[in-house]
Formats: sequence, C-alpha cells, structure tokens
Amino acid sequence: MTIRLGMFDSGLGGLTVLRRVLERHGSLQVIYLGDTARVPYGSRSAAEIRTIASEVVSWLSQHQISTVVMACNTTNALARDVAEGQAGVPVVGLIGAAAAMVRETRVGVLATPATVASGAYRESIEALHPGTLVVQQACPDFVPLIESGDLRSEALRDAASRYLQPLMEASVESVVLGCTHYPLLVPLLSTLLPPSIRLIDPAMAVASQLDALLGKPVPGGLNQPLAIGSTRICVTADADGFADRATPWLGQRPRVELVQLQ
Repeated sequence: MTIRLGMFDSGLGGLTVLRRVLERHGSLQVIYLGDTARVPYGSRSAAEIRTIASEVVSWLSQHQISTVVMACNTTNALARDVAEGQAGVPVVGLIGAAAAMVRETRVGVLATPATVASGAYRESIEALHPGTLVVQQACPDFVPLIESGDLRSEALRDAASRYLQPLMEASVESVVLGCTHYPLLVPLLSTLLPPSIRLIDPAMAVASQLDALLGKPVPGGLNQPLAIGSTRICVTADADGFADRATPWLGQRPRVELVQLQ
C-alpha cells in the first residue's frame, strides 16, 4: 500500500513538523493543509476548533491518505477524538510525544490560549512524570506575529520576553514549544533564555514516532536539501503569501495551491 501522510495546521506552524519528518525520512507523499483562512486556531472556542478539525480531516480523507498527522497542538488538545472518528486511518498527535521527551522536574509550556485552557499538556506530562511542576503560559500574540512573516520584529521580541517571564520566575529547567509555530522562534527564544534551559520541540518526537510506519531514518538527511517534490501543499487563503513566508523554513519556495474545504 502506498503511504500518504495527511498533515494539517492553521498555517505555517505545521511546516515545522513537515520539515522534521522529511529530514528524517526523505521524500514522502504528503498532503499538507494550512487552513490560513481561519488562522489562528488558538484563540477560538472549543466548539469552533472541533468543527474545524472535522472539516479539515474530512477534506484530507478525500485524498487517499493512510495516516493523519495532527501538526497542530490546539486541535490535538481539543479535538483529537474528532480527528480519530473522522479519519478512518491512524492519527498521530503531538502532545503525548512531547510529554515523553520531558526529563526535567520543572517544566514550562508555551502554547496557545486554547491549548493552555484545555490542560492537555499538564495532564499528559504529569501522567508520565508524577511530581513534575508544569508551568503553562498562554501566548496569544505569537501565531499572528509569526504569520506576518517578520521573525525579527520588536513586537515579537517583546511578546517573547513577556511570555517567558513567568517561566523564568518559576525556575523551569525546560520549555515545551506547545504550538507548531513556535519552533520558528527558537533563534529568538535562545537569546532570551539561559543556555541551561532545554527547548523541547514535539515535531522531533513525531518524526521519530513515524519510524514504525516509514522505516529507519535516511542517513544524512539533515545535510541534504529538503525533498518536497512529492509534497502537495494547500492553503485556504493567500497561497502566494504563504509560499513567500514558507520559503525560509523549507529552504526553497514551495508550490502552494489554493483550495476550498467545502
């Protein structure tokens, strides 16, 4: 059977998962959907997020996918059951994979307001690592600022400093990047945090988790241009702008299609 992954996010963030998977496993058949007409998801109600997840997974299911990768923490936290019920194929999520990466006893979580309100990260980390202090911080400004395309803006730096302050005051030893947009901020966050604080990227864990489906990692994948030739990238608004903003992360300008979900 041909393996075809279906990935989705509200916008650019899921490309961090796509990149890690392609770095580890080389060229794959992937359909990536960025629901840019409704970005950001993280400030929406739980009911809205569950409806969106149903619509997105339904659209992906029309394209003969063999596995759904929820490259979005917010839908993972609030609508994984919806995705599993709609997909009819295995569904791979982020939160449990990230929790399994935790080694420290004082952990910070940066996430969208909806993900923080769900308590999904706290519950998952505490279930695997009883006694761990989990400090969650909602970051409502991050996704809109990242989607604007300027990762060096003063507004983004100011927001990062503000969101990191409670984590620093709690003396966290690691920080989970609890939204797939946030790995795009690693260079910025690294300048604001002590080098002793470890950043945890759930995308790395998901790429490893897919070994069971995709086989052993491709040697030297990190040193090769990203193999996106078999990846179909679709968005629900602003295809050209998305392609421009995706180029620095993918290392090449992708072909992006504009689609309608209904």
